Amino acid sequence: MTEPTSANEIQGGLSEREKKDNVIRLAFGGNEEHFNAFCRTLEEFVPPDTTTILRGSAVTGQRWKDGAPFDADGPGTSDLDVTMVGDGGVTYFVATGFYVPGVHSRPLCDEDPEVAPPLVPLRRQLMDMVKRPVNLQASRNIVIRFRGDLLDQPYLTLFVPQRGFLLALPVGLLLQQGLTHFHRMNRNGNGKRMAK
Repeated sequence: MTEPTSANEIQGGLSEREKKDNVIRLAFGGNEEHFNAFCRTLEEFVPPDTTTILRGSAVTGQRWKDGAPFDADGPGTSDLDVTMVGDGGVTYFVATGFYVPGVHSRPLCDEDPEVAPPLVPLRRQLMDMVKRPVNLQASRNIVIRFRGDLLDQPYLTLFVPQRGFLLALPVGLLLQQGLTHFHRMNRNGNGKRMAK
């Protein structure tokens, strides 16, 4: 599982504190509570055992393509690039919605609105909150580790899984039972199988 970087660790020339300050200042008008509400909305939706990160110009302050500052084309024009990291997020995407099948998805965005139908309501809700485009993507841990650790591409960890007992379960078991069935078992309490 991707772990959050420490407050003093430098990634892409930025500390975790600097990345968070950039995001709050640029994308949330300096309002940390709005940022926290955005994170809570995501956390309530994403599958267990999922870390969620934010990448792009909201983190760095400039576009990687041309170095233009965030919102260079006007207020609300720069998007937020949210990525769900782990095994659960990729299940939201259709078979054709991947750069690397089952490993690294294409983003759900205005240009590609049908790659993840279950995420469309969440995306709309998040865009209503921030008044700007929000792109939702999913990747296995190895992709983010490659980008962050080896390529030194900065990202801000929004939150990590809170239900640690899920980390010990084999991924194969989750896939065999199906995520929906697994969630149903957890809601029933004590891991007992629900009557059909």
